[in-house]
Amino acid sequence: MAFEDYDEYEQGEQVRKWIRENGIAVAAGVVLALALIFGWRQWQAHKTAVEVQAASQFAVVQNAAQSGDKQALAAALGNLQANYPKTPYAAFASAAVAEYDVGKDDLKSAAQNLEWAVAHSRQPALQGLFSLRLARVLLAQDQAQRALDALDKVPAGDYGAVATELRGDALLKLGKIDAARTAYRDALAKLDKDAPGRNVVQMKLENLSQPQAAPTGKQAQ
Repeated sequence: MAFEDYDEYEQGEQVRKWIRENGIAVAAGVVLALALIFGWRQWQAHKTAVEVQAASQFAVVQNAAQSGDKQALAAALGNLQANYPKTPYAAFASAAVAEYDVGKDDLKSAAQNLEWAVAHSRQPALQGLFSLRLARVLLAQDQAQRALDALDKVPAGDYGAVATELRGDALLKLGKIDAARTAYRDALAKLDKDAPGRNVVQMKLENLSQPQAAPTGKQAQ
């Protein structure tokens, strides 16, 4: 046997020996890799199916809200909240129904749906938006402290002037005049000079800045 032939023979023996010693582990690794790939594809397919089903139910919510079909609206929302709570469609649907509730002057139901939307929103920006809407609804019900709690969930920097103005409104309802004044000033600082809502905030601040008239007559006694 030539030296080159012997070298190839020896290398072949080493390869066969390695396969005998490690073949099972390699095969198991291949099987595991294939299982992971198959499982990933199955999970992606399931995720896509869930998203499609949730989107379909969200469309039902939108159509029912437009047509005023309260029964269909409640059924579709209940389905989304129960079966697809982790999809963004469930949170958006809850917020949409809350808007419908506000239009029907059902502020209690609106607050409940917005609270659900806040609790199940995974993106901070969406959670901030729904918290802002919740604060408005709570203020309309004279629930100032709960409104402040909702505003605490609005990320710093998001909806800055609007959130700060609402904070001032809530503080004013609680009788915290100095804190409300500070909030309105902060809101003005965050607004451009030509911003549409600037005059409203300015008026709120000026109303707090006016000195109260001294008591006269029986009020002074």
